[in-house]
Amino acid sequence: MGGVNTVDRAPGDRVPKQDRSRATRQRLLAAAVACLAEHGWAGSTVAVVAERAGVSRGAAQHHFPTREDLFTAAVEYVAEERSTALRALFPEGTAADDRRAVVTALVDLYTGPLFRAALHLWVAASNEDQLRPRVTELEARVGRETHRIAVDLLGADESRPGVRETVQGLLDMARGLGLANLLTDDTGRRERVVTQWASLLDAALD
Repeated sequence: MGGVNTVDRAPGDRVPKQDRSRATRQRLLAAAVACLAEHGWAGSTVAVVAERAGVSRGAAQHHFPTREDLFTAAVEYVAEERSTALRALFPEGTAADDRRAVVTALVDLYTGPLFRAALHLWVAASNEDQLRPRVTELEARVGRETHRIAVDLLGADESRPGVRETVQGLLDMARGLGLANLLTDDTGRRERVVTQWASLLDAALD
């Protein structure tokens, strides 16, 4: 009888354990991005992230065996979350009738903690041979996804000459605005640039 009860309880026991494991992983990822944004690569160790997430260092290393595993996974995870949120802003898909709103949303991707964290990761990767290939591959993947989203939301036809370059130019501009915003609040100038880019896109894409 005892054996039967143990078997009966096992499935119920596993589900909460899996949920706890998933929750721990997400806390670690969020803490890693926050630490990277606030303290940079040098100040963001696994121990610091684990403490911020409220888990043991051993638990952190169970999910992410190396520091590189943790931080590349963190930036990728939050980038995916932001991509999902960006698409959710325009549930009907293309928003060619309101390109200023699309440009604003794309620029916002580069003015928050995720961009700051990614920037620290890029700088670290430029000096860390072990980290560089992972960050290069991650950046390429995130960049391709962001470009696809931009094309969809802008209603851009990339079969037309120059359209792909126009969309990529928008994303490069947005990244530049994100850099400008790191040291000072660049809101006023950013809004004027966004308005101008929306006008340029209307002329280039229609």
